Amino acid sequence: MVDHRGHRQRMKDRFLSEGMDAFSVFQVLEMLLFFGVPHKDTNGLAHALLERFGSLSGVFNASHHELLEVPGLGPHAATLICMVPGLARRYATDRWKDKTQITDSKKAAAYAASLFVGVEYEVFYMICLDSQNHVIMPVLISRGTINEAMVYPRAIIENALRHKASVVILTHNHPGGSTEPSAADAHMTKRLTAALETISVNVMDHIIIAGKNYTSLAEKRML
Repeated sequence: MVDHRGHRQRMKDRFLSEGMDAFSVFQVLEMLLFFGVPHKDTNGLAHALLERFGSLSGVFNASHHELLEVPGLGPHAATLICMVPGLARRYATDRWKDKTQITDSKKAAAYAASLFVGVEYEVFYMICLDSQNHVIMPVLISRGTINEAMVYPRAIIENALRHKASVVILTHNHPGGSTEPSAADAHMTKRLTAALETISVNVMDHIIIAGKNYTSLAEKRML
């Protein structure tokens, strides 16, 4: 009989001594599954998931329904996997606490990038700042395909007032694509900037994120 309990403990001990970087991709997934599949070997399940979805990020971005189509994976393990991208985003944004004074486009882009960790669809945020450029909070404005019809000036104004913003940073992502702003991006930025001017809220920047790259519309003199 395979000593699953001993194998799991050895994997955990190795993680605590060497860290996650010492593990292969399938071992990372295998160990995560320990906590969602308590009484069976997760090695084969990890391989099945990677074969089905192509990569670790592909597994983490799969829907709950898609995960349940993999034989042997139950609802608890599927829910655990679905939590990973959200947890990663929360970790990334939480690290900025008490350090979040944004004074330039580079720092704005670094903060904005933390909002899109693990996101494979288009999302539009407005980051609310106080008069000293400290982040109050990021506000999710729209998800899905971003176009002018999906980002309403009224929603922007209402959220800026609700969170008492003096300054805002607009940001959205181009999943897997270029950060080059489109004509629609430029027009939307002008429209939202004009709307916010009516309540004396300044737009510091509009940041477009694609993976590790970004474009600042302020740097391109498009505000």
